[in-house]
Amino acid sequence: MSQARRPILELPDELISQIAAGEVVERPASVVRELLDNALDAGATQITLRLSAGGVRLISLEDDGDGIVPEQMATALKRHATSKIASLAELEAVGTMGFRGEALAAINSIAELALLSRAAGQSNAWMLDGRTGELKPAARAGGTTVEVKELFFSVPARRKFLKTDATELAHCIEAVRRHALARPDVGFAIWHEGKLVEQWRRQSGEDARDRRVADVLGEDFLANSIAVDHRAGAVRVTGRAGLPDAARSRADQQFAYVNGRFVRDKVIVHAARSAYEDVLHGHRQPVYVLFVELDPARVDVNVHPTKIEVRFRDGREVHQAVRHAVDQALAAPRAALLAQAATGDAPGASAWAPREGDGESASLRAESFMPFRPPAQMPLAQAAISSGASNALAMEELRALWQPQVSPAQEGAPPPMPASDAESAGADTVAATPEWPLGRAVAQLHGVYILAENRAGLIVVDMHAAHERIVYERLKTQLEGAQVASQPLLIPATFAATPQEVATAEGAADVLQRLGLDITPFSPKTLAVRAVPATLAAGDAVELARSVLAELAQHDASTVVERAQHELLATMACHGAVRANRRLTHEEMNALLRQMEATDRSDQCNHGRPTWRQLTMRELDGLFLRGR
Repeated sequence: MSQARRPILELPDELISQIAAGEVVERPASVVRELLDNALDAGATQITLRLSAGGVRLISLEDDGDGIVPEQMATALKRHATSKIASLAELEAVGTMGFRGEALAAINSIAELALLSRAAGQSNAWMLDGRTGELKPAARAGGTTVEVKELFFSVPARRKFLKTDATELAHCIEAVRRHALARPDVGFAIWHEGKLVEQWRRQSGEDARDRRVADVLGEDFLANSIAVDHRAGAVRVTGRAGLPDAARSRADQQFAYVNGRFVRDKVIVHAARSAYEDVLHGHRQPVYVLFVELDPARVDVNVHPTKIEVRFRDGREVHQAVRHAVDQALAAPRAALLAQAATGDAPGASAWAPREGDGESASLRAESFMPFRPPAQMPLAQAAISSGASNALAMEELRALWQPQVSPAQEGAPPPMPASDAESAGADTVAATPEWPLGRAVAQLHGVYILAENRAGLIVVDMHAAHERIVYERLKTQLEGAQVASQPLLIPATFAATPQEVATAEGAADVLQRLGLDITPFSPKTLAVRAVPATLAAGDAVELARSVLAELAQHDASTVVERAQHELLATMACHGAVRANRRLTHEEMNALLRQMEATDRSDQCNHGRPTWRQLTMRELDGLFLRGR
């Protein structure tokens, strides 16, 4: 016998609030996040968080913001009551952290909430009891205190899903850290069971953000990251990108912000990861703190009740901006900066070029700094790539990249100083050594490593890995300068496609053509690949088409084609680079060091491994207990 159908009734307001609380409040950290948003929107410059039992027993957040007048305190606890927006136009261009008007009402329905506030111009503060609605005078300086006790007391089943006090405390601290990174102009303090566990003081000045990053994430993060500042149209990307050496096994130090709001966004994560593809080893995760700024009307923050997800009006625009910002920051060789940091010198342009009057032979200096001249037969090398063959012609051209370039000043010059003479004169020329970041080559170790001396100490270079990167970057540069040529297939490659793939192929035909791809519908559920990029003609056309369509549906499809091309170039560069156990002259070793200093991403090989390491004089002295 079937159960009688219940009539359709309106739910009670309290039950509605508790259902909404299930979306907004997951754990104590959720309450902390919502209260922080309100405090920052109120103009607070100092925020103090007090917790008990990891936030389950007590969450008290104090701020010195604008405060709330007593007439509006009861309204603040009602559902969908807010001062942040008042129309659809304001919702579509939200510029505040909060705007939904749900947080306080949701928290009040599942906890004991008290609101204590004193607005500007008020002679005293007022306290509102969230359960009884009683409003009475109280003592407090300007600002607001929200006190939340016994979280989930009215829904005890939810308490069973909470973790230990230590785990919940860690989540609360993480919520404050995320806000603190974005607001160096605000001071934060966290107390737990009467003990100060974290404190970040207000910062000011041009380097306020960097000092806040160092305070929150540690000095090591700042030392092992590089500044990012890039503008692409209406999108600006700033922050810090971690060096490849600082990558971690987990993605626990990836902080992305959109207009000051911490978000977890697939577009930004994918863009940042793609910028690290050429320099990360294995499955290591990069670290970064990135701030994306754009017109609020071009991003929808009303996607999820927790406001941690966003949707961009033009996701490809943001993807390109983030990718290029991080890629450009990582491209510059870091040898000069690290060498100067080790010696305590300030960065300067002199570290990147030789100075007149240096004591080194003119022939070595001229040879070392000759600009790269691409071989005249490079188109033939590209043809070799397109056929998928590493033939002798391509290998010869790759080897030509290694040969030292002879400048007009060297023609008719006396031969370079023999190695034995150079060693005997070493003591007289150390003081006159140019401030080259990677120093002067002094020896070769087992035909694998180059040992060089710079002002900071000793440089050890993996010569094959370094030269592999140099050749690879030059091939990439030459390929980027050419238009993506398309090669028709004798027999079109067909495959069963999903409705989304068919729609993407039809809607983005122009983009596909620019990438050298011709993908057209063969039937309502089948696509045909009729042409592919000439450099990838030997690959799997169907797999390439599926990958490009998948990327094009969400991100920037050009990265798929670039990635496939770069894999072939990396293979060629590996075969064309100088091999281990090859003896190099001092001139060849110095030429390699100078090329590394001028080559993008030369700090890592094509597979993400480091190409060189610095041992400072302090580290060398420590090995031999000097000065102890």
